Amino acid sequence: MIGCDLHDATMVLKLCCDSEKSVRKSWPTSKVDELIEYLQSFAAERGGQRIVFAYEASGQGFGLYDRLTDAGIECHVLAPTHLPHTAHRRKNKTDDNDAEMILDELRAHVLAGRKLPDVWVPSPQTRCDRELVRWRLELCEQRTRGKNQIRNLLKRYQRPFPAWFSKSGDWSQRSLQWLQDQAGDPPEGASTEVLDECVRTALGSVVALYKQMCEQLRQLDKAILKLAGTDRYRQAFRKLKLQKGVGTLTAMVFLTELGDLNRFANRRELGAYLGLAPSAFESGQRDDRKGHITRQGPSRVRHVLCQASWSAIRYSEHWRQKYDRVRRDSPKRSKVAIVAVMRLLAITMWHAAQSSELDEVLAEQDRLQALPKTNKRGSASARARQKGAAPPAVAITSP
Repeated sequence: MIGCDLHDATMVLKLCCDSEKSVRKSWPTSKVDELIEYLQSFAAERGGQRIVFAYEASGQGFGLYDRLTDAGIECHVLAPTHLPHTAHRRKNKTDDNDAEMILDELRAHVLAGRKLPDVWVPSPQTRCDRELVRWRLELCEQRTRGKNQIRNLLKRYQRPFPAWFSKSGDWSQRSLQWLQDQAGDPPEGASTEVLDECVRTALGSVVALYKQMCEQLRQLDKAILKLAGTDRYRQAFRKLKLQKGVGTLTAMVFLTELGDLNRFANRRELGAYLGLAPSAFESGQRDDRKGHITRQGPSRVRHVLCQASWSAIRYSEHWRQKYDRVRRDSPKRSKVAIVAVMRLLAITMWHAAQSSELDEVLAEQDRLQALPKTNKRGSASARARQKGAAPPAVAITSP
């Protein structure tokens, strides 16, 4: 059993066999192949038939996990937030102590059967897909910061925006032209007060960055749409797009961040993973004390679920009724209501992505689209002659 405290340059190992005293070893992070040979020889000298390795999840990713697993070594990547961190440990934090703590968790798992707080390791392809979607979200946040910098800069120099200036979303070409005029050289005989040259230079730089980020976002949107059309996402993506409020970005963030949807046994596990389950403060005679949501798991999914929920409430009477039922006409319960809708929407999306009923609906749509145009016009004319309204579209809704 090996507990590892992993860093960029070196890793500190604590090794032991069964319940014997641990042995300390320091190893360069870049020399994984030599580490594997050392672990195999260490186990052979002590008659160990099984090698179990554990380390904390970090910015290093899952490269070490892949190398060890390919070599036949059982590897666990542990969630740092679920490991024991006492006040004494926080004041005596060293690499050796961290490696020993991970080894203690591993001993309890191997020798006593205690559950390890390990994370789900996505496939290499899923990790690559996540990079694209995550950068799309990050770049959008950077663009928002750029827009706020432009607003604040003009506010500091008492330069109000015109009434027709774009309030939200992508700024229009007219709005961008107005900003460029403020950053450019003033025309002769200008009646308005001219910004200082330094201010105009800074404003022009930020506006140029904003335009570049807009172009990059358009390219990323095309790449994400292409990714959604691949075999590994196409069917689930089409089923998610049937849900009110769910757009391309929301669907792809949901699919890439959750990965294998079958790893959740029920909706309670899904809600807990997304951090949309209430925290509990129950002890002794008190068994009904619930607090705020835990906010565990991927915050990116909660971010897009919040936006999708507001969109669903706006355009769907079904979701509006659910929101109003929880809100109870009280402004103080608005946050509680939107979080409830977020959880229900996530569960609905989880069911929809795995729904065989929606597979049949999509197959029927594909069959109708494949018909010749004459048949389509004939079918439409026949339907037009029928009395009564057309039946509503089929969609999965969460219980």
